[in-house]
Amino acid sequence: MPANVKGIAESTREKLKTAISELEPFLNGHALPQLIGEDSAEARSFYGGLLSDLRHLLVFSEVAYEKLGTLLRRPNFDTEQAERVLYEVYHHAVNNFFYPKNECYSEDGRYAYTGQDAIRFRMKPVRAARDVVLNVSRVYEELRDDLAYYESDYLTQKRMQSQSK
Repeated sequence: MPANVKGIAESTREKLKTAISELEPFLNGHALPQLIGEDSAEARSFYGGLLSDLRHLLVFSEVAYEKLGTLLRRPNFDTEQAERVLYEVYHHAVNNFFYPKNECYSEDGRYAYTGQDAIRFRMKPVRAARDVVLNVSRVYEELRDDLAYYESDYLTQKRMQSQSK
């Protein structure tokens, strides 16, 4: 179990705020017809899927941001509830970013240690779409590293606790 759950919750909330501040203006300012350019079935499918995935990511991130805010404002910090929310951040927001439903982009681990962007797009996106995905990728990479415990160790610990009762 992480030693400083409250600290992790605070930093996670700040990182989610950063991601939200990138995603929301992009989604509010760009519509499918703007992004498509030439109206091809491939472009329509690509940008439709990308917008859908980013909207889901924004919703998951906003919900987690609000839950963490509520927990952090309480006079008595509930560590158990915070761990549940951090688990949700990992499994909903982080996984949703790295494994998008429409697969408009993916992470290529071969580039992770080269200093290059590890995100590869299914087709070449317009600059604004490319920039928003690459900008938030840094945030979700940090969250993935920070919350790695919640990938599987958290559930293992919960199972062991419930069996010992």
